[in-house]
Amino acid sequence: MDNPKLMITKRQTLADQLYGQILEQIVSNTLKQGERLPSEHRIATAFGVSRPVVREALRKLQEDGLVEARRGVGSFVRRRPPEKLIEFATAGSVAGLMRAMEARMVVEHATARMAALRASAKDIARIESTLAELEASMQARTPSVEADYLFHRAIAEASGNPVFAGMLDSTREVVEQSIDVAQKLTREGSQERIDTVLREHRQILEAIKSGDSEAAAVSMSYHLLQARQRVTDHSRNT
Repeated sequence: MDNPKLMITKRQTLADQLYGQILEQIVSNTLKQGERLPSEHRIATAFGVSRPVVREALRKLQEDGLVEARRGVGSFVRRRPPEKLIEFATAGSVAGLMRAMEARMVVEHATARMAALRASAKDIARIESTLAELEASMQARTPSVEADYLFHRAIAEASGNPVFAGMLDSTREVVEQSIDVAQKLTREGSQERIDTVLREHRQILEAIKSGDSEAAAVSMSYHLLQARQRVTDHSRNT
């Protein structure tokens, strides 16, 4: 963290901006995996922010698996994200995108569960149609953000509760931003990675079609958790 400077933008909190600054240093390997971060006091002084801002940024980095805190010792770099992460998303926006993915894990767990119990034949056909479009685009390595979003929205509609679809619509911009980043990283990866992502989607669909609410909820949560980890883990970018 030599001569750091926090670049202030209006749309992001100071903690998210600091998160992005530290993230950039981890991605660039300036802060190496296993390396100890400077103390909270040093980070606060270097970037000209308060210690509560530093603590919040470090907490988010810990929640995203990038940093780990060792009691009485300090914080250490745990994981290095793919280099292209900050090419596909601005470093300062990553914290917000990760929070969006975190929220989706809670909401879409419920939508998948209810869809398995309530989906009509028309609902199933709509989910299958969006998945077919997503599969075709991903196999061609030109993934469609809209197809991915509409797959998840079709499940929300199939839940029989219009509030769920409305919640997705109200956050569509940030949801599509997170999907875009995840898809671009997958596009750059191996065929095995593409196949894995598509298999996760198909498992959700099959659980809904079979009316297995528990399997549908677990499959959705697993998919979103894996998507989140693929975004932040360099070793998974294959």
